[in-house]
Amino acid sequence: MSEAKVEKSDQEWREQLTPAQYDVLRKAGTEAPFTGEYVHHKADGSYRCAACGSVLFGSETKFDSGTGWPSFTEPAVAEAVELRADNGLLMRRTEVICRTCGGHLGHVFDDGPGPTGQRYCINSAALDFQSESAPGSAVETGPDAGAQAMTDPSPDTAVPDTPAS
Repeated sequence: MSEAKVEKSDQEWREQLTPAQYDVLRKAGTEAPFTGEYVHHKADGSYRCAACGSVLFGSETKFDSGTGWPSFTEPAVAEAVELRADNGLLMRRTEVICRTCGGHLGHVFDDGPGPTGQRYCINSAALDFQSESAPGSAVETGPDAGAQAMTDPSPDTAVPDTPAS
């Protein structure tokens, strides 16, 4: 994957993100369990990085883990995330990072369902949801994912070159 990295100053991140998003994405914070917007979310679509817009997870891999955070069996595109050892808080965990902007998303654990046995435990504050029926909802990654589809006029709204007869 050759996506351009998104790099911003701390001040630019503070201006772009809400305080909760900034705490999670830039300071590796964790929202309280069962408080996030997407814990019980069931709609079809894509979960994107709230900082850069990269597609991270698809609704078809989301499941109710009962842990209080949105949980997924795998990323939409494996290269969209980076896994790093996290030995903080006197625990051994694996941190999940957005590969495009370096934002902290959550952690992955080996207690999930399905063939991989993985549970990607992700903070809602790190995510933005795009409905399957929304423009640009195909699995794309990167900060400009879906931008073309959102700016092109649809055939229903295009102005014809010649008058209708």
